[in-house]
Amino acid sequence: MIRKPSRKVARVNRHYRIRNNISGTAEKPRLAVFRSNKHIYAQIIDDTNGNTLVSASTMEKSFGEGATNTVDAAKTIGGVLAKKALDKGIDTVVFDRGGFVYQGRVQALADGAREVGLKF
Repeated sequence: MIRKPSRKVARVNRHYRIRNNISGTAEKPRLAVFRSNKHIYAQIIDDTNGNTLVSASTMEKSFGEGATNTVDAAKTIGGVLAKKALDKGIDTVVFDRGGFVYQGRVQALADGAREVGLKF
């Protein structure tokens, strides 16, 4: 009998497959998303130098109080991340969904970033 991998292992394997095809450069960095049960994290990464250029999450004090695991919170974090990126002169990114399905909070974060002016 073949054992099915756990959900976490399956997500990590999907993420490895995605990362084989996309990479962030200085001109077009990678917007990486991680979603946990309680929070959502996003960062813009230059993979050629291995630097995180901009980051935002629901763990930051500037996010304030309230629910951190909702679609509205993810949309807010997307907007905050996009504003920080535009202030640093980053206007185009490659989206890395991190092995998560592109729906719900991941999609809301992407939509929030697009509304502020980030292109991907």
